[in-house]
Amino acid sequence: MTTAHQQHALPSYLNPDDLGPWGVYLQQIDRVTPHLGNLSRWVETLKRPKRILTVDVPIERDDGSIAHYEGYRVQHNMSRGPGKGGVRFHQDVTLSEVMALSAWMTVKNAAVNVPYGGAKGGIRVDPKTLSRGELQRLTRRYTSEISLIIGPNKDIPAPDVNTNEQVMAWMMDSYAMIEGNLSTGVVTGKPISLGGSLGRREATGRGVFVTGREAAIKRGVEIHGARVAIQGFGNVGGVAATMFADAGAKVVAVQDHTGTVVHQGGLDIARLHQHVAECGSVTGFPGAEAFLERDAFWDIESEILIPAALEQQITADNAPRIRTKIILEGANGPTTPEADDILTDKDVLIVPDVLANAGGVTVSYFEWVQDFSSFFWSEDEINARLTRIMQDAFNAVWSVSQEKKVTLRTATFILACTRVLQAREVRGLYP
Repeated sequence: MTTAHQQHALPSYLNPDDLGPWGVYLQQIDRVTPHLGNLSRWVETLKRPKRILTVDVPIERDDGSIAHYEGYRVQHNMSRGPGKGGVRFHQDVTLSEVMALSAWMTVKNAAVNVPYGGAKGGIRVDPKTLSRGELQRLTRRYTSEISLIIGPNKDIPAPDVNTNEQVMAWMMDSYAMIEGNLSTGVVTGKPISLGGSLGRREATGRGVFVTGREAAIKRGVEIHGARVAIQGFGNVGGVAATMFADAGAKVVAVQDHTGTVVHQGGLDIARLHQHVAECGSVTGFPGAEAFLERDAFWDIESEILIPAALEQQITADNAPRIRTKIILEGANGPTTPEADDILTDKDVLIVPDVLANAGGVTVSYFEWVQDFSSFFWSEDEINARLTRIMQDAFNAVWSVSQEKKVTLRTATFILACTRVLQAREVRGLYP
């Protein structure tokens, strides 16, 4: 049930009876508020995005017709630094989703203590329906529409769902044309040839693995031989699968948008990657014992479960069926608050998205720093720095959770929101 208090914390054109992902985020803030002490007087700051930009993105299609798409860029909070967050192209993008994702970026950046605020962008479009030329025109027009609020010291976009290095290159070039000078730091996740960072593509999946390894130590789970089930086999789930398999774990199940493949002895992840590259999905993988319907994925027993697809996948409906010890949230917002409570009651340790998948933004920060200095680090240096930051962040969150007897999610929010609101308080209000 939405309270009147919450209704004031969103734009009037969102449906107060169905807040979507933004409603999930508001519940998370309500849960952390009692732990914020005197800083709680600033908590409304976290419930109100600093800036919401909705844009029309018209393009000329290859057939000469004109198509219009709705785009967003939301800057949630910039008390600790410029906005930072990805841009997604997906047919189900909504303002509520982009608002929530921008807010989770605020928390995520503060949790790993990188000097960024939270932002996010998106266009409601199915990119598979566009040619390469149409996709480029869409990207460039969207960049021009949001160019007044982005910049290397203002707000730095990055890849997200259905966007990649090429899209970032188009965004960087478009911004350079508008500004009349090349600012490589305006986006991260760029090609190496344009100032991108080594290790960026694997960073989010690597961060999931590092936090998973730390969580396993705390829970007494031996990674070697542990059964791992992964939803999503893209840039996050695919990399995490490889790293867990290399560490001796058995990846017993992988699900993508087409179906689920299972092998209790452990899937051959290298061969599965090759199959997906050739066929476009995990379906039909000859190394699988079984192919399951989508919902049956949640019945697979494991030691480690990694939801690395989209938000709100683990719900009150399927949470009672989940049999695992540790959940590593590779996706953003994959677990609803109701499911969170059910799993916590079952003694499942959940490493939340705002901690588990922060590896990507951490290496984006490294890329941004390297662009400013025009001095680039080796991949070994980057991976070592990432591992140290993720380990330190996990251990800091673990200490808060043990001290205050709260879940890792609440502990992460306590640590991050305290940092954000301390910055807000000491900066004061202008004018």
